[in-house]
Amino acid sequence: MSERSEEAAAGLARIEGYLMSQAALQEAHTESQAFVRALTWLGPGEQAEISERFAQHHLRLRREILAATVARAAELRGEYAYRYGRLCRRATGLAVGVLALWTAALILLCRF
Repeated sequence: MSERSEEAAAGLARIEGYLMSQAALQEAHTESQAFVRALTWLGPGEQAEISERFAQHHLRLRREILAATVARAAELRGEYAYRYGRLCRRATGLAVGVLALWTAALILLCRF
């Protein structure tokens, strides 16, 4: 990949991240406002404070879930890389073994 296309991909990833964060922020505020609407006995100042706290809690949970997902993805990447390497070594060993047996069989057949 050229430097320019890598730069473009990085720029697109930043834009995507920004859009996702804005969507999460909007979702947090929407959910917090829906939650607070049910608390009719609270005054406007109390509703605003609870709404803000709810939104912050919602965003914190999302960050924690995202961090856990990223950590698990890294674990799986390592585990699958290890398994793939092991599979490649086994396949190579099997191919070498089959080739050796085939060569030995040909040598034996050619002697007789």
